[in-house]
Amino acid sequence: MKNIIIFSVLCLTALLSGCRSYSPCDYVDPNIGSVAPLLTTVPPQVHRPHSMVRLFPVTEPGLNDRYFSDRFYGVILNMPKYRLGYTSSIMPTSGNLTFDHKASSSWYDHDIEEVHPWHHSVWLQDFGIQAEWTATERTSYYMFDYTRDDSSNILFRIGAYGEISIEGNNVICGWESVDYARQYFYAVADEDFGKAGIMEGGTAYDKSEAKGGNIGAWISYEGKGTRGIRIGISYISIEQAKANLEKENIGRRFDELTAESRAQWEKSLGRIEVTGGTEKEKRLFYTCLYRTEERMVCQSEGGRYYSGFDRQVHEDSRPFYNDDWVWDTYRNLHALGFILDPDRKADEMQSYARMYEQWGWVPQFPELTEWDGPYFRNSSRDWHSEPMIGNHVASVVAEAIRKGVTNFDVEKIYEGLRKNSLEGTMIPWRAGKGKVLDTFYQENGYFPGLAPGESEPYDYIDDSWEKRQSVSVTLEHSYDDWCLAGIARYLGKEEDYRLFMKRSLNYLNLWNPATGFFAPKDIEGNWIDPFDPMLCNGYGARSYFAEVNAYVHAFHVQHDIPELIELMGGNEAFIERLDDAFTSPTGTDKWRFMGMMPDATGLQGLIPTGNEPSFHIPWLYNYAGAPWKTQHRVRQIAEIWYDDEPTGLSGDEDGGALCAWYVFAAMGFYPVNPVSGEYAISSPIFRKTVIRLSDGMKFIIKAPEASKRNKYIKEARLNGKRLTRPFITHEDIISGGILELELTDKPVYDCFEQ
Repeated sequence: MKNIIIFSVLCLTALLSGCRSYSPCDYVDPNIGSVAPLLTTVPPQVHRPHSMVRLFPVTEPGLNDRYFSDRFYGVILNMPKYRLGYTSSIMPTSGNLTFDHKASSSWYDHDIEEVHPWHHSVWLQDFGIQAEWTATERTSYYMFDYTRDDSSNILFRIGAYGEISIEGNNVICGWESVDYARQYFYAVADEDFGKAGIMEGGTAYDKSEAKGGNIGAWISYEGKGTRGIRIGISYISIEQAKANLEKENIGRRFDELTAESRAQWEKSLGRIEVTGGTEKEKRLFYTCLYRTEERMVCQSEGGRYYSGFDRQVHEDSRPFYNDDWVWDTYRNLHALGFILDPDRKADEMQSYARMYEQWGWVPQFPELTEWDGPYFRNSSRDWHSEPMIGNHVASVVAEAIRKGVTNFDVEKIYEGLRKNSLEGTMIPWRAGKGKVLDTFYQENGYFPGLAPGESEPYDYIDDSWEKRQSVSVTLEHSYDDWCLAGIARYLGKEEDYRLFMKRSLNYLNLWNPATGFFAPKDIEGNWIDPFDPMLCNGYGARSYFAEVNAYVHAFHVQHDIPELIELMGGNEAFIERLDDAFTSPTGTDKWRFMGMMPDATGLQGLIPTGNEPSFHIPWLYNYAGAPWKTQHRVRQIAEIWYDDEPTGLSGDEDGGALCAWYVFAAMGFYPVNPVSGEYAISSPIFRKTVIRLSDGMKFIIKAPEASKRNKYIKEARLNGKRLTRPFITHEDIISGGILELELTDKPVYDCFEQ
């Protein structure tokens, strides 16, 4: 009888556990993507959605695959410093006080850490310390539980030039340089210091302040116990850092702040609810959705913000957003935001207008930490370094207008984007006034290339790595000018509209019908010969293309797909060209090819599925009458190149774009041309997806037969009406409604025919 009762209890427990209701937060694993198959990784960040403070562990110096590091060197004070290679951090130790990096680090095991977007906890084996931390928008809270009867220490390290001081019995404050800005901090210990002092050059001193590089502070207590440190961050002043701390953190328990952060993530991630699918697919989906909430970053502090674009503090009741990798994010990340959070997107667009007012140009890769400092109107420099190419903020602004988000200074941002296009430089990794080659583009409609072996005559072009990228520059500015034409028409500027529509066709100047590729021309207008579309004259194809080769950029005409199809010979030839791109070999040993194309991550045939110029390519079958092939390719990429392990992201997770691709793919639609307001359809991974819109409406996608085998659409109905095209519009989504997809395990060639 006893055994029967025990068995019954076990069965009931199993049944109840099987019925447990999981929240989106339960599926997020920030360690996914922390080992890179080829390029860089993403850190396991603790932050709130779009917040200024972002925390993660400092691991083995120089080891980009952070998950492989078995030593813990501290927790970074905030994300921006890390991009400059600095490691300003806080680190608990026990025993003898030492400032040697290796000696003050500890072995730790990922299998016994707990990591979430709102909380991270690790066991530091060398010191017997349980370390955990959480964050608010502008502050952090660290809790260190010392278990040994020995001295308990906390080290503050300032990785860049800065200043630090000890005030009273429980405050450490100061600042550190962030290129042309300062990051101020104000740290308060929950318990008065036992002892405290300054360190300079790895040596401890009993004095209370220091200024320079390689400095820090130390705190020491006697015996075991739990010690908490709260830190406020500001880009305005130490006083503002203190105010941020007092407003968001002081007087509140660690578990209270952790719960509040989790609640914010529950709300944010809960805007999309998925059912069906595997546990792996849910882990991937919600982890990717979490990654899309990193950018843009709200930089406002109590109605003020510091702008590096003019080095001034500004009063503004409207939030100011910064940090956007637009070459990557214009493709899909912003589109996701326009669905989920249009009010925030309006604030982001207004922030771009402010950047233009303050700087004189519209930045295309705005960060708190510019790569070599911006051009200021009072400076003799007329340009500066900025990553990537293009004028892609034009795409995001045009998308905002098309999708009904216009609560920002459209005239001002258009003024800046127009200036970028007509007066600015197109040279890769540069921004500011145009040069000789830019004048050539204005007059001839293409960016000229150099023949293999020809020397670069202009010393302001990076000839060692980034080079001219001449074909990509032409293709991408053609698209951006098409976007500008749309903004001009919205503003009633018909002359500008005609100008930019004409310029949007410049991509045709580099289509070589003899080879079937977009190819480089020299300054005389001749096709450059020899031209190898596979390797494209050097590492990363950068003489003529951005990061990857001509086979990928052959499909890089997002704004004029019907014409692209005609250039390639019509629908059947276009479909065959897509098939070949996904299945053709590299023409040489794969390891040799990858050595020449380091950005070609997630390589599938000749399509690097993990690199941004490829993101829209599998969806192009929809435009040529073969939507079942889009359904096949999208599911194939999602299955092969995304995983719920540390190695689970195939490429550079640039600003959230790689993860945004998976979010869209899992839901079953994608913004091939985000400005068009149209989304290409594929088959969703989940049986049901509910998108909760900001106005309380819902858009629901039902695919009850969805599975790994059942990936082909047999019939699609929107609000009960059969779809005759494999597309839906932005209005279809934001108006609320139901998209019903009947799926099967074999291709249905005529599923969208009338």
